[in-house]
Amino acid sequence: MARPKGTGADARDRLVAAAGRGFRKGGFGGIGVDALAKEAGLTSGAFYAHLGSKAGAFRMAVDDGLGFLLNGIEDFQARHGADWRDKFVDFYLGDRMATGLDEACALPTLTADVARADDETRHAYAEGLTEIVDKIANGPGQRMSRDQVWALVAVLSGAAGMARAVTDPTLREEVLAAAAQAAKAI
Repeated sequence: MARPKGTGADARDRLVAAAGRGFRKGGFGGIGVDALAKEAGLTSGAFYAHLGSKAGAFRMAVDDGLGFLLNGIEDFQARHGADWRDKFVDFYLGDRMATGLDEACALPTLTADVARADDETRHAYAEGLTEIVDKIANGPGQRMSRDQVWALVAVLSGAAGMARAVTDPTLREEVLAAAAQAAKAI
């Protein structure tokens, strides 16, 4: 049975989602175009037709991943009002850590590859990250300075990356508990 040719927005969305999963799990250098296309159930030709290049797919995956984080923050702010931040910290360093690496947050999983990416990708990352910082700084409840927000985002992202890197569950929990305490104190 032949694979679908992959026309329309659905194919593009599937490719971007597959690219995000592939890059989060294997890094930019750890997965090729053929595997990304296969993950989406499409052909390599469809990949190039919709995303242009592997670098373009990575840029779109970064945008999509940061957009997902921004939407999550907006959702927590809407659902929890002034108490959103501590609930978000608990979720981010708790339940969210139970997901597989392919579904993990874009910040701890893609940032190192963004640092090695082209200027266009790095610029898109900076824009997305700045939008996240602004959303947090202007969220409901106690206002935070931009310095405080940058510290909060760095603690969350760094702790998530470190916790996923260690194999000892006790050490993992120690990292996450310490980071949650520090994040809530900011």
